[in-house]
Amino acid sequence: MLGSLPLLALLPGCTYQSKKISIAAGIWQGYELMFLAQRQGWLSKDLVHLAEVPSNTSSIHALSSGIVQGAALTLDEVFRARAGGVPLTIVLVLDNSAGADMLLARPQIKSLHDLKGKRIGVEQGANAALMLAKALQKAGLVASDVKQVAVAIGDHVDAWEHDRIDAVITYEPAASHLLNEGAVRLFDSKQIPDTIVDVLAIRSEALTEEYAEAIRNLVAGHFNTLNFLLQHPKEAAGLMAAHLGLPPDQVLKSYEGIVLPDIKDNYRLLAGAYPALMNTAHTVSSFMTESKLIPTEATFTGLVSAAYLPQDK
Repeated sequence: MLGSLPLLALLPGCTYQSKKISIAAGIWQGYELMFLAQRQGWLSKDLVHLAEVPSNTSSIHALSSGIVQGAALTLDEVFRARAGGVPLTIVLVLDNSAGADMLLARPQIKSLHDLKGKRIGVEQGANAALMLAKALQKAGLVASDVKQVAVAIGDHVDAWEHDRIDAVITYEPAASHLLNEGAVRLFDSKQIPDTIVDVLAIRSEALTEEYAEAIRNLVAGHFNTLNFLLQHPKEAAGLMAAHLGLPPDQVLKSYEGIVLPDIKDNYRLLAGAYPALMNTAHTVSSFMTESKLIPTEATFTGLVSAAYLPQDK
């Protein structure tokens, strides 16, 4: 069983004291593997602390204030944090949305074009803005054709049930609740592949020998739990259900629109002279600049590192 897997051993010859790292993360399928590893004792309690927060915005605040050394964020949020003076380096790609992010609408809205004049709930951030822009583009509409309503992910279901929105850019676990209430899917991230990516980002000053063991322990724990999910999906679903707020029989379905890159994929995305993630980074950065979400085009120096990935590809 996975619980018997050895934790990363102390590096031979080290004379420094390994430090415990604190990581902020919200509830999301791509982040859940880390939380499950922590709950099951598959992470070292002496090396890693996962702090659950209500939103990725809270994670950025925790990073900015120095409460945590790292966080699970979307790529656009990494750029926002870096633009705000928080130096971050991506050490792990957690997931790639391939249908998990979606535009849901009330049943009487039959097509994207029918969104004209409607109230669309949109969470703050480039991902939702990019999803909406691409959906409107496909419909032949522009931003002024719809009424954007700022709604945080935790309020999507409430805004829907109290008729404050006609449609919403959303994702799990809110998406399953809304679909169960009759919402229809008009657009999703499968139509804009390799665009919406979640990552583990660490403050650059924490990329030191003192934190190296902790970061490697967390990354290894993520991949060990990914293997557990692939080998024992029903058992894993049962262990994740309560934390994700979903019935056990809906947990695996909620992962259907999510790609969880393995070690080999992470090397492709983060390693080499020009890591594959850079293509997505340039696309997202350009959109954020054009949309005035960040003041200038993002810098890419020190953006990614493959140094903490397991050696066995």
